Amino acid sequence: MPDTVGPGDHERTSLWGIAKRARVCKDHRFQDLYRLLDAELLHASWRDLNKKAAAGVDGVAMAVYEEDLDANIGALVERLKTKRYRTRRVRRCYIPKEDGGERPLGIPAVEDRLVQAACARILTVIYEADFLDVSYGYRPGRSAKDAVADLGFNLQYGKFGHVVEADIKGYFDAIDHDWLLEMLSLRIDDGAFLGLIRQWLQAGILDMDGEVLHPVTGSPQGGVVSPVLANVYLHYALDLWFERVVKPRCRGQALLVRYADDYVCAFQFQEDAARFYRVVPRRLMRFGLQVAPEKTRLMRFSRFHPGLRRRFAFLGFELYWNRDRRGELRVMKRTARKKLQAAKRRLKGWIRANRHLPGRVFIQELNRRLVGHYNYFELRSNEQGLGSYYIFAIRCAFKWLNRRGGKRSSFNWAQYIAALRKLGAAQPRIAERQRAHAVFA
Repeated sequence: MPDTVGPGDHERTSLWGIAKRARVCKDHRFQDLYRLLDAELLHASWRDLNKKAAAGVDGVAMAVYEEDLDANIGALVERLKTKRYRTRRVRRCYIPKEDGGERPLGIPAVEDRLVQAACARILTVIYEADFLDVSYGYRPGRSAKDAVADLGFNLQYGKFGHVVEADIKGYFDAIDHDWLLEMLSLRIDDGAFLGLIRQWLQAGILDMDGEVLHPVTGSPQGGVVSPVLANVYLHYALDLWFERVVKPRCRGQALLVRYADDYVCAFQFQEDAARFYRVVPRRLMRFGLQVAPEKTRLMRFSRFHPGLRRRFAFLGFELYWNRDRRGELRVMKRTARKKLQAAKRRLKGWIRANRHLPGRVFIQELNRRLVGHYNYFELRSNEQGLGSYYIFAIRCAFKWLNRRGGKRSSFNWAQYIAALRKLGAAQPRIAERQRAHAVFA
């Protein structure tokens, strides 16, 4: 049975103390977390929030709340201490997806966002001691690029020949509240703290048509605490199961790399891969989750079958075996074709809409978008994809800048290139961090 002893007089009840205790005692259940939600933690959490975020159902913007921040946080702490804090409804909006659909996004009120951020800090220091190295999503010091780089490294040097790429259908909307709270209770023995999380999970959702929805499953995308809760859920539902049940039953090496609800599994032998492919839907169904059939498949992936015809997509990248400049077979990574086309469409729309900006301002804003793309997709062997995006941006900007004010041509190509050199258009540079992180068995 888990240990239910409190933090103890000898240990500080700070986040540092919680993190230390979580690392040392893997079965410790933390008590008295609710009282950590004081003014100091809320002020620290406020600094982490996006100040440009949209207002919630109460219409209070971040800037308005910040005008009298000390008094507002003081009143919020008082309501938390006297248990009078109640979450507000979540305002729902929709953002377009690349496949033409729409993704629902939940926007909490400012105070709910602030308390969620404080609770997320506490949850993070507890579960960072528990999360496995195979998990990359929404974790400090880890990124999607790290996940792809480590996956490529392990496929390159491990003994893998088969890959199962998978995705969970509507993951954030399908999280079972009872299962999640039971998972959290394995580490948290504080009813008031878990009560806050239950409030956020069950908060009414105000849809754009004015209808109020009362969810029985799911955690709204857009909630500050949702990412760490989603990681906790799959930590127990998938990661630990793969580590403790799947890998010991495999005849050869097995590997899992997960970023939020996107994951890839690699196996040395086909029978191991086929067995996992059959049983993983049943495992996820136990926790109310379903695999997305159109994004789940089993494929042969090895150095003995190189080329683009055998490739798979993960987090916006395509991975495939091919020969490098020295003729050696390596796992190559490039921007997925659909992602690259979508990025070019977005950039073209921005250039057309902002070509009226003064030259220096236009280049500064263009550079922000170029650097953002580079920061995500800068991986070794992706030089061609990055170069394609840069060349498209330069040529597209030349076309539309020459059409400002109805003029057919404002300057020629030589003048344009000279201006770019002077103003400093951002060019891609491969600065991939050297990683040698083997996570296979």
